[in-house]
Amino acid sequence: MSATEPRGGRLAHSRVPMTGRDPRQPGRASTPLELLFDLTFVVAVGTAAANFAELIAEGRFGAAVTAFVLAMFAISVAWISFSWFASAFDTDDWLYRALTMLQMIGVVVFALGLPAMFHSVREGGHLELRAMVIGYVVMRIAMLAQWRRACRESPAFREVGGAQIRWTATAQAGWLVVGFVALPLPVVFVAFALLGVLELLLPVLSQGGAGGTPWHPHHVAERYSLFAIITLGEGVVGTVASSGDLLGGAGGTHWTGNAVAVVVAGVGLTFGMWWVYFATPFGEVLVHRRERGYLFGYGHIPVFMGIAGAGAGLHVAGLRLEHHAEIGDVAVVLALALPVGLFLLVVYLLHTLLLSRADRFHLLLITGTLAVLALAVLLSAVHVPLAVCLLVVMLAPFVTVVGYETVGHRHQRHLLEALAARVTG
Repeated sequence: MSATEPRGGRLAHSRVPMTGRDPRQPGRASTPLELLFDLTFVVAVGTAAANFAELIAEGRFGAAVTAFVLAMFAISVAWISFSWFASAFDTDDWLYRALTMLQMIGVVVFALGLPAMFHSVREGGHLELRAMVIGYVVMRIAMLAQWRRACRESPAFREVGGAQIRWTATAQAGWLVVGFVALPLPVVFVAFALLGVLELLLPVLSQGGAGGTPWHPHHVAERYSLFAIITLGEGVVGTVASSGDLLGGAGGTHWTGNAVAVVVAGVGLTFGMWWVYFATPFGEVLVHRRERGYLFGYGHIPVFMGIAGAGAGLHVAGLRLEHHAEIGDVAVVLALALPVGLFLLVVYLLHTLLLSRADRFHLLLITGTLAVLALAVLLSAVHVPLAVCLLVVMLAPFVTVVGYETVGHRHQRHLLEALAARVTG
């Protein structure tokens, strides 16, 4: 029985067997529960981006990047774990809902621990991970309970579920040691790296990749697109944070040239990144390239980092324009241009790897994109006003947008047709 079929029972959301969803179910879309679950990650991503921006503005670049990567890696892996399981086994009964609520509690606890972690990286000497680890383990305990249920009720997936439980529990034991045992800082970072690799390998160790459960390609692609929109929201938040104090007196209606530039650059950049991401029909690609699900799933981690980092970069620009930053214009422009460049490069790379075909036109577009970003940095180095440099950075994703709308969409359609032909042939 699927989550969409009628239920017989005394409760509106009575228990139904967790036997796995139909991966070819027509019209499969994200559920209200999944959207509610995502809202908790809005808090986590926003907290990580805000603390990242503050460290960058202080000139603590190494600490900022370290803490931000740790935070976004953990956020992304936790979200990925839930989303792929939900695509394969969502029953939407009362027990599934209760365990999802427990995961949401874990996300909130994790988010509450982020400022302490960023502060510890700023101060040096130790890495404060206790609250983050508690929240993360709570999330994973809920996932273990979900996998345990799938093992009991889905004989076809018992082996996969059992392996997932064993390796997930092993990873959580390691996180507890890292979080609560006084280890030298170098040992903590080494342990974090090893456990991070284990987290990334969980699908490989349990499923041999991402093909061992009945996940739905269009549903998974939609879930990732929605999370991309959540992280893109940090660009809007960064724009508001950047322009708020710039409006000045008269009740916040004194629109300076800097304020206008920040609003245009922030919204324009966010819109351009959105356009670029949704230019690739990932759901259609995954239908034909199901075996590339692992690459698609975990390859998005730097995409999410780039998007959230761009939002933080806009916040840094606002702090600089308000004279609250201790860094120069070049560093500010780099704080925005680098995550934007990361986002665009990884989106191009995913497109190429998922389709197994390189497009020479893409090389032209990415070269033009990087040239625009480099131009913004060079302009800041010769003391062109920061507001102008932000507007130049804004143009970077539109190189791809113009290329896709004029020529690239036909190239992409030919690649998809060739892929479908190879699969059916």
